[in-house]
Amino acid sequence: MQAYIRNNLLIEKIVLNKWFWSCFCLFFFAYPIYRSLNRELPAELPVMSAVPTFQMQDENGKSFGSADLKGKVYIANFHFTNCPSVCPELMKTLQKIQNRLRGVGQAVAIVSFTVDPEHDTSKVLFAKARDLNANPFVWKFLTAPKKEMEALLLNGFKVPMGEMEKQDVNMYDIAHTVKLVLVDIQGNIRGYYDTDRVNVDKLMIDIGLLINRDKLNYK
Repeated sequence: MQAYIRNNLLIEKIVLNKWFWSCFCLFFFAYPIYRSLNRELPAELPVMSAVPTFQMQDENGKSFGSADLKGKVYIANFHFTNCPSVCPELMKTLQKIQNRLRGVGQAVAIVSFTVDPEHDTSKVLFAKARDLNANPFVWKFLTAPKKEMEALLLNGFKVPMGEMEKQDVNMYDIAHTVKLVLVDIQGNIRGYYDTDRVNVDKLMIDIGLLINRDKLNYK
């Protein structure tokens, strides 16, 4: 009795053909490389203004300023430790950002400027930093004489710094922005960001773009 021999289906013939696998591997590895080489990079972030040089005091009572941030991208924010309104949520957002920055080492810093320097001494800021589990190599808290701080915020970062106003019997507030300011390694402001999820995600993307481009352009 003659045995039945099943003809291979077309798909089986293709799969068993070594030329198919050669072409498949070539496409699988070459196409992503081709796309990466020919992908159009996002437009560079605009240079909005330059932050003037500054020297203040950090949470450890040590001198800290723009010279210490040389070669780093940094996020500036503005707060005060007795803030009864927006600051608690703002600082929680910065905690999350700090966690998301773990993969970039010390290439990016967070710098929190107090708008109540008369109360927020280095000792007070140190306690706040510990409360927030701030990494001292990444997240700095700065204070300075009020006029000096006000000049830097108004003329340097282009953000408001109001006077203390009584809100209740035991409650005072100081008007200030909750926007985050992105500064490149050359001290130029490259963007202002709200603290909602969409804007924070955009901030993280822009930080990545700055790090990569600044490594090529910075001398």
